[in-house]
Amino acid sequence: MNVDEVEDLKRARGALARQRNAIAKRLGGIDVAPISMAEDLTRTLLAIEAVDRALVDAGQPHVDIGASHDA
Repeated sequence: MNVDEVEDLKRARGALARQRNAIAKRLGGIDVAPISMAEDLTRTLLAIEAVDRALVDAGQPHVDIGASHDA
């Protein structure tokens, strides 16, 4: 995997992390969460795991360094 592909994966992970955070925020703001929203969160978490595995395979594992806007 070349440098550009690794950077693409890192950007994709950031976008997925922001999606995860947005879904979690919406879920936290309602009394009864619809199952479809929980399913969206599950799919997003699985996608993050897949990107993380691809980064590990490329020798560039994701490292969460404290709180950030896309973690």
